[in-house]
Amino acid sequence: MKESHEETAEKVIFDDLQLANSLFGVHSENLRRVARTIGVKINAKGNAITIQGDSLDVALSKRVLNDLFGLLKKGYPLFPNDVDYAIRMLSDNQSVNLEDIFLDTVYISSRKRIITPKSLAQKRYIDAIRKYDLVIGIGPAGTGKTYLAMAMAVASLMKQEVERIVLTRPAVEAGEKLGFLPGNMYEKVNPYLRPLYDALHDMMDFDRASRLIEKGVIEVAPLAFMRGRTLNDSFVILDEAQNAGPEQMKMYLTRLGFSSKSVITGDITQVDLPENKVSGLIDIQGILKGIEGIEFVYFSDRDVVRHSLVQDIIKAYERADERRQRNRHPSSSES
Repeated sequence: MKESHEETAEKVIFDDLQLANSLFGVHSENLRRVARTIGVKINAKGNAITIQGDSLDVALSKRVLNDLFGLLKKGYPLFPNDVDYAIRMLSDNQSVNLEDIFLDTVYISSRKRIITPKSLAQKRYIDAIRKYDLVIGIGPAGTGKTYLAMAMAVASLMKQEVERIVLTRPAVEAGEKLGFLPGNMYEKVNPYLRPLYDALHDMMDFDRASRLIEKGVIEVAPLAFMRGRTLNDSFVILDEAQNAGPEQMKMYLTRLGFSSKSVITGDITQVDLPENKVSGLIDIQGILKGIEGIEFVYFSDRDVVRHSLVQDIIKAYERADERRQRNRHPSSSES
């Protein structure tokens, strides 16, 4: 139950009417988001607002709106979802500087969309990719692990920091079932690699991406195709790594060559391997911890940057898993 503090009302005046209108959003949608999420009442008139509610909630609302207004002043194109991310971050940690996060441009896509981190974990993640040669991002779906890694890879290629990008995923069904599918091996594994193509085409226009793939500057391939290779001057991304076995993971890790960078991403709660097979991603957490030049970054449901329902769905599944665990292993005190 939420602790109650004294009710208060505060007036906030923004010194630029045009930017204030951008902050408030179309039909004051952004103000409604703040009011609904934090639990306050906000009334707007011209370039001023009045915030009413619990004193701590009013203070948080004022901080969120002032910080977002500061971003608009710096030229940041504010989207409605950014309001949600700002509330989430400042609710968790009042010392967060939103400018450090939202103004850290990773890449500007072919659609002129600016790709930036949207949470503290995402900021730690891209900083780790800049600093370390091998970064392992672990967390639930929707936290931007693959998307940000792809943006960092494309940015590195455009800056000529690497000569090529290699995108790979384990094809879990690469055994008997795959054999029944029509086409050659590339056509058979293509459905498993589709999400990587989708992310790539979000970064650059289709024709340019296709040309780079044809030239071999960008390679999208199943993990099994990495065997026997050494990848120099490359930015390599292993996606869905929870579905790589320990042997596959070791094979992948030993492919890294000179002047190369690798990012491994995965969700250890979504392993599709047979029950008797260990996930290589789970395995390396113990094996690689403490090695200089390797960084682990962990994401949680708080870092989900998809539809707000995704965060609630992840939490619901976590609660269901906890209930199943309790039912399987009743407390010894009950015996």
